[in-house]
Amino acid sequence: MRRAGLLIGLLLLTACGGPVEVDSPDLDGADADACAAFVDALPSTLADEDQVEIDPADAPAAAYGDPAIVVTCGVDGPEGFGPGSSCEIADKSRWYIPSEQYGDEPRELTLTAAWSRPRVEVVIPADYWPNATAAVMAQLAPLVRELRTVGGRCL
Repeated sequence: MRRAGLLIGLLLLTACGGPVEVDSPDLDGADADACAAFVDALPSTLADEDQVEIDPADAPAAAYGDPAIVVTCGVDGPEGFGPGSSCEIADKSRWYIPSEQYGDEPRELTLTAAWSRPRVEVVIPADYWPNATAAVMAQLAPLVRELRTVGGRCL
């Protein structure tokens, strides 16, 4: 009976919002320091959405709104990304969006500042389509530019 009560309590906590679960990339050295500075500099609102709690709280990440727009620092290279990949440019920062995510229908988007180290990824739920994409790229551009830029061109 006690176990059932605990399960019900966890379900209620989840249903009431609770912290957003985020990935916590394994970082060391310069990447860990750069991501810590990046996360500390993130705004309290992104694309007009307020920042919300995350789990784990010490992840190099932040979340905004419900459903959450999730920003993660220190991610691996995105699938399909390579030399000459296409990109979107906002305020001199370059963002990779997988080609299959372009279109005229609302969809979840994954933006990656793939030409920066450490890489930053932003997952934007379909609920925010299409307006949040440009707002997110523009708002985060100054912070992305502070990261180390790596070679390569985008089309």
